[in-house]
Amino acid sequence: MSGKCVLGIDVGTSGCKILAVDESGKILGSAVEEYPCYAPREGWSEQDPGDWWNGVAKGLRKIMPSLAGKTVGAVGFSGQMHGMVALDADRNVVRRAILWNDQRTEKQCAEITEAAGGRDALLGITNNRMLTGYTGGKILWMKENEPENYAKTRYILNPKDYIRYRLCGEIATDVSDASGTGLYNVKERKWASGLMRKIGLDPGLFPKAVESTEAVGRVTREAAAQTGIPEGTVVAGGGGDAVISTTGLGLIKPGRVGVTLGTSGVVAMGLASFLPNPDGKLQVFCGNAPGTYNAMGVTLSAAGSYQWFRNALGDYEAARAKTEGVSAFRLLDDEASKVPPCSDGLVFLPYLTGERAPLNDPNAKGAFLGITARHRKGHFARAVLEGVAFSLKQVYDLIMSVNPGASSDEIVLAGGGANSPVWRRIFADTFGLPVRTVYGSAEGGSFGAALAAGVTAGIWPNLEATVPLIRPESRTEPVGANVPSYAAQYRKYGKFYDALKWSFSD
Repeated sequence: MSGKCVLGIDVGTSGCKILAVDESGKILGSAVEEYPCYAPREGWSEQDPGDWWNGVAKGLRKIMPSLAGKTVGAVGFSGQMHGMVALDADRNVVRRAILWNDQRTEKQCAEITEAAGGRDALLGITNNRMLTGYTGGKILWMKENEPENYAKTRYILNPKDYIRYRLCGEIATDVSDASGTGLYNVKERKWASGLMRKIGLDPGLFPKAVESTEAVGRVTREAAAQTGIPEGTVVAGGGGDAVISTTGLGLIKPGRVGVTLGTSGVVAMGLASFLPNPDGKLQVFCGNAPGTYNAMGVTLSAAGSYQWFRNALGDYEAARAKTEGVSAFRLLDDEASKVPPCSDGLVFLPYLTGERAPLNDPNAKGAFLGITARHRKGHFARAVLEGVAFSLKQVYDLIMSVNPGASSDEIVLAGGGANSPVWRRIFADTFGLPVRTVYGSAEGGSFGAALAAGVTAGIWPNLEATVPLIRPESRTEPVGANVPSYAAQYRKYGKFYDALKWSFSD
């Protein structure tokens, strides 16, 4: 074995994934390490950055021996966006990180919007609303509610940036993750320092923002000893997971729409130039290739909804999975596949942790609707899969409505949920379009992170050159008879939020 390879590290919510990819784009090996998430109050979501580092270091120690004879050209990064990692002057963690799906900052988001001069004025600065998931509201929350912690804080990082710091000792972020703080001028690719001062935050808290393929530093001796990566290996900028996952799907330019089924669900399209974001209903962030952008919408609980269903109601399948050596999700899929399309009228709303797109409502709640005596577990499992597909179809429709001339002749499905044949079928029938998976599509952001690192290492000249490496794997055509049935169920689904909204707030 000889030649170069690159590593892609994805700091996810349920765990970290590490991939090694060679010069042909082939995945040489992978490792996954899980870590806990904490919910000290309803609507709160936190993790310990030390758990991320321990998981990453353990995963790297597992994967490095299999790369004997290969030179690691660079390390790239993906990670859950919007999280707040606060470091003190000695670069120690001040408090547990507040995550992307935390909903505590509604008050602070309103304050930031007001300080900017209202929603339209804020959009004029950042091209994005200040959503409860974004980092900006979290920092202001800490300042108002934990002044002792805020006083200690000297640096604010996103999750993947903390891991990069632990590897190379450099404090930095990239332009896609910076976009997700809500305090970044996306159009001009620079920090919105004036907005920061208006809300009483010191611009010095925020790190330099680099392009995703830019080299940031090199692996230190201490990190090399802990991980097995050779000292001096180049460390790249990387990207926020919702953006760099689309890079791993080949969505560098417009023309194809990608749907990522991770804990959250992302519908995204690459943009060759800046796109205004009317009303701020979408998220328009900097892309991973210099000068590019990304339009997307995020449903907060996609595969996370199915995971909740397994944990809450899948004890039987979980027990079978242990004894039979199969996935509990596959067993639930089997039950769902026995149920007709549209689940005999049963509808699921996937608002388990509030919602971001197509609705911006941190108080939204999940629900099953239309329950009758004939419904069995398989109906409920299928309704969860369908409800997530409907939510993401709403995001897709929104992207198309604000991007004149945009079109897509297929959906590229990615993330762990893309492994499910029944879910792929539901998406094809709901969208009325072929659903394709591609090589690496189930790997999430780690594959895109590895491709970006390959550009940093000089293996490929730019990200566009990596698109031919992303080979088709499966294609699921819509069933003509199912499409109108799903269209009718989709219209019904779209009416339930407004009908139930009154009940979501105390």
